[in-house]
Amino acid sequence: MATILDSVDQRTKLVGENRLELLIFQMHTGQLFAINVFKVKEVVKLPKLNRLPGSHPHITGVANIRGASIPVIDLRQAIGMRGDQQEGECNIIITEYNRSVQAFLVGQVMNIVNLTWADIQPPPKQVGKNNYLTAITKVPRDGMDRLVSIIDVEKVLAEIVDYDIQISNGVLDNTIINHFVGKKVLIVDDSSTARAQIRDTLSQLGLEVIEASDGLKALTLLKGWCDSGKSVHDEIMMMFTDAEMPEMDGYKLTYEIRNDPRMNDLFIALNTSLSGSFNEAMVEKVGCDRFISKFQPDLLVEVVQDRLRTILSHCK
Repeated sequence: MATILDSVDQRTKLVGENRLELLIFQMHTGQLFAINVFKVKEVVKLPKLNRLPGSHPHITGVANIRGASIPVIDLRQAIGMRGDQQEGECNIIITEYNRSVQAFLVGQVMNIVNLTWADIQPPPKQVGKNNYLTAITKVPRDGMDRLVSIIDVEKVLAEIVDYDIQISNGVLDNTIINHFVGKKVLIVDDSSTARAQIRDTLSQLGLEVIEASDGLKALTLLKGWCDSGKSVHDEIMMMFTDAEMPEMDGYKLTYEIRNDPRMNDLFIALNTSLSGSFNEAMVEKVGCDRFISKFQPDLLVEVVQDRLRTILSHCK
């Protein structure tokens, strides 16, 4: 099964072209699920697991993969589906999110599909706020279009690992803290969990937060300000954007901003759970100002403080 991902390293050219590849799998139902290939390190048959007494109930055990101990999360249980997953074909999808490695127990892993972000749509509002989806799409299978649910892995992980929004002692610069009051930042992310983490961290500084759930909504907002004669810099001091989002990803969003002379100098920080080395190359390619991994409150604060210092220095 691992061979399905042998060419992942060659697929990076898709990102930046508003394209993505999804790994499609099932969880012992007819329903199709997916996660982005760029989060996936490997797919293997379910090995023997070592149980950990007292661990989170969604962690079904720990797998030893080539000497590395990797926690295995029962994805079906984690997203609230009923039934026993360890019947029939079982695989684990080993992933890297936010600088940590974990595996997800699933059923049959089927194939990889190549799509554009325009093919990816937000989940219907009728599913409610407590769903575990970032998006949905359709793929051809068995002569018909089949619905695919794209898992909000960040929400799943946040319910197992409590992401801290506390700012460490010594991080805040008290000489500039009062200058944050009244200033705004734009957060662009399809995960409500990720948006909440940034919002709750930055609100401690007195910053106001504007949110957009995908790159297209953010670009529409920014262009709307420009079209009405407003300066983007009067509206926000900077933007944080995720990489992967429905309709328009963060790389394409940055590209569009950099090619609009009305806002091409907007400060943009790429805030993503994708691997650092990959994103550092993409940041340089599309022109982001900073790259930071998600769920690091101290680093978030340092980035906005650096940006504020630059703004204040230009005002002198």
